[in-house]
Amino acid sequence: MSPAERDRATGGMGGLDRAAAILGAFDATHRELTLAALVSRCGMPRSTTHRTAERMIRLGWLDKPRDRYRIGNRLFEISSLAPIRHELREAVLPFLQDLHNAAKTTVQLGVLDGTRILVVEKITGHRPMPMLSQAGGMIPAHCSALGRAILAYSEPAIIDAVIAAGLPQRTPRTPTTAVAVLRELTAVPDRGWAVDREEGNIGVSCVAAPIFGPLGDVVAALSVTGPTGLVRGDRLGPAVRMAAAAASRAYSTRR
Repeated sequence: MSPAERDRATGGMGGLDRAAAILGAFDATHRELTLAALVSRCGMPRSTTHRTAERMIRLGWLDKPRDRYRIGNRLFEISSLAPIRHELREAVLPFLQDLHNAAKTTVQLGVLDGTRILVVEKITGHRPMPMLSQAGGMIPAHCSALGRAILAYSEPAIIDAVIAAGLPQRTPRTPTTAVAVLRELTAVPDRGWAVDREEGNIGVSCVAAPIFGPLGDVVAALSVTGPTGLVRGDRLGPAVRMAAAAASRAYSTRR
């Protein structure tokens, strides 16, 4: 598309649409972007991108300490007011901390966002796992214990949407058919926790359990994640299930 064509294509975009396109250019692997990279990733003309970005800097939505743009502190302040952080995260955090102290490996809190899992909180301690998504990152629902712990208690339409969105293979162990995914989900309620055995990352396993709201609907899941040799369902499952149950009570009380 030529610059003129791009100008015409974005001419009908409102200011919020342009700002959303710029914010959408950032992700866990693109935390800082030059103007050229920002133009490439947001798909708008250079002049429009530059003008919009400069306005966002004045609003505090973006920051540009040198020659690279990054998300501004004002958005961090606003995001802390979102219910998912202010209510859910604050209610569950003490139980995540207890679980981390007991398991001595990474713990995470996730919610279903569309057809993927949004990582709301993550505690790694002194054993970081760089292959895992950071807080604010997205992970597949079909091959993660967090996703399965939520999907196992979700409406059939939600499960169908996740399957319809595609089941990409992340490792040789990833389930890539609807039958395989449904088999995993069916096993979760009986034992109370979901297990991911190197299905998202080689060498990494995860055990997760659901968190329920005051109406009994599933709202999130928490998990223990770590090297496969350390993270086993039979060893950590009961602790994860009890932590999730306690977190459910705490969250329901705050609502």
